[in-house]
Amino acid sequence: MSTTLRRVLATTAAGAFVALAVAAPAHATNEINIDHVQSKSGSVSMLLSADGLPEGSVVDDETLSVTVDGNPVQATVETAASGDIVRSTVLVVDTSSSMSKGNKYDAAVAAVQAYLESTPPEIAVGLVTFAGKVKDQIPPSTDRDAILQAVEDAELTRGTSVYDAIDAARELLGTEGARSLMVLSDGADTSSSTTLDVAGGGAVDAGVVVDVVALQTEGQGDSKQLSSLADSTGGRVIPADPEALSSVLAKQGDILAHQLVVSFDVPEGVEDEASVDVSVTSGEQTYSDSAFVALGAFGFDTPDVVKTGKALVSTPVMLLGAVAVFLGLGGLLTVSLTGPRGPSTAEARLDAYFAGTDTTARNKRKKKTRTEAASLRQSALAVTDKVVNADLETRIARRLTGAGSALTASEWLLLHSGIAVAGAVVGFLMGGGVLGVLGLVMGTVVPWMYLKWRHGRRLNAFNGQLAQTLGLMAGGLQAGLSLPQAVDTVVREGHEPMAGELRRALIEQRLGVDITDALDSVGARMDSEDFGWVVMAIRIQREVGGNLAEILHTVSETLREREYLRRQVKALSAEGRLSGYILVGLPPLIFLYMFFTNREYVSVLYTTGLGYIMLAAAVTLLTVGSWAMSKLATVKV
Repeated sequence: MSTTLRRVLATTAAGAFVALAVAAPAHATNEINIDHVQSKSGSVSMLLSADGLPEGSVVDDETLSVTVDGNPVQATVETAASGDIVRSTVLVVDTSSSMSKGNKYDAAVAAVQAYLESTPPEIAVGLVTFAGKVKDQIPPSTDRDAILQAVEDAELTRGTSVYDAIDAARELLGTEGARSLMVLSDGADTSSSTTLDVAGGGAVDAGVVVDVVALQTEGQGDSKQLSSLADSTGGRVIPADPEALSSVLAKQGDILAHQLVVSFDVPEGVEDEASVDVSVTSGEQTYSDSAFVALGAFGFDTPDVVKTGKALVSTPVMLLGAVAVFLGLGGLLTVSLTGPRGPSTAEARLDAYFAGTDTTARNKRKKKTRTEAASLRQSALAVTDKVVNADLETRIARRLTGAGSALTASEWLLLHSGIAVAGAVVGFLMGGGVLGVLGLVMGTVVPWMYLKWRHGRRLNAFNGQLAQTLGLMAGGLQAGLSLPQAVDTVVREGHEPMAGELRRALIEQRLGVDITDALDSVGARMDSEDFGWVVMAIRIQREVGGNLAEILHTVSETLREREYLRRQVKALSAEGRLSGYILVGLPPLIFLYMFFTNREYVSVLYTTGLGYIMLAAAVTLLTVGSWAMSKLATVKV
């Protein structure tokens, strides 16, 4: 049976059909079909196809019998043209290059013309043409000339996107009345962004019948997949030669002309689902069909809780992704098996002492041949070391050290790359290619912003403790301590980050580095101009002499006044800085919100040429505006 209702039937429907078949073995089958049922306000209307009855058969109130759960009901019969069921169909025509072989497309044009001529004029007919992508989309209407003209003018191009075309045609049909699709194709799908399951699930959810006219030679095409699609929606696959195509489609149009509308009231006691049996008596033979349908208050208008989604990428892109994953795993395996060896314990301890200072010696040690067993992490870091040049490594190491991070430059870059790739993957899974690119950009930018923020926060804390530190050092010097002993006093009694940085300076001094050079390294790591001036004052005092304690007291008072003035300016400019943050962050945040809540509204920005221009202009203006506001709100002290 080819009925619309089988699309929404549960597993129990099959049992009902079997029971009915066993109970009525004398009935003929496949001669009448229930194509559509709609229920409203206690009244049920069924669309019945009777084209299979013997010629001269009459279907009226006397020859028709309808039962609901075995109970007879009074039913009326009228032609579909005068009934209240809206009928619409969409032709889905393949315009791929393969249709040009053997004059198949010419036969398809002639068949479409025959179908339009045999279809009753009250039925709305639409059109979707496709090749590598969906082309023409004409909503269902009674204008047959527009459809025929579009089919005749279609240009044959490469590719076949059957599933995308079925999705587009389903959306054209809307949600009202009896709806069906007629697909004319000669090949398998090659470039759809959706899948067979999604296309079939969407048609089933919408209550759309999909009939497929397969123009293909033996051993070619996608007959099994198309057959499963047609079966799941209550349609069928009709193999046809190009020569017989016109007669096949004319017959399909003639079937629509023989449809009837059977109406009856829902009997008392039936509130939800019921088994409906329809039989027609012609001569001594009875023809019947059955369906298990919803006859309650909601009927077929009950909304779906879960709607079928669409695939994020097409099959070629998915294959490219699989190749990329394979290559990535192969590269990871190669790194793990062939990478250099890890450092010895002594070298690791020396690196801990000299990280961020003696980069030349560290680079030489990294190039030596290792003899210990290599771990995957060490191998990956060794490969990263080869990519990172000395200057970049020095800058990254200084920024990491200033931020108080224990990571090396190679470890940071490896982690950074992992975050960028993870952001791209998460974005791609959430919203496809656009969010994938956005995730990649965020994964690349955000870690650097976080490192800069952390370094700035630690630098502010360092500069805030500088005046108090100089006071402690001056007091120690006045008590008769040497400069290293005064620094050690701050290490023991001070707080982070000052205590930690000075502790590192003391370690370097004990290894033979001059104390002023070690303190100069602290200023370079922390990027502190104030501490650099302090070290310069200490150098001058050691060369020309003088009271270092008094100098430190003077510098301490100066820094204390500057810190007070800096905080006062920061408080006064807080409103301007906050306004800048809001004005700069509001447009991208609104875009992200609309992207997730009303994507169609903002889709023109990344799907059209004008949209790309607008995005570029917006980013440029936003960048210039943020720069201007930062300059207005920044006061150097």
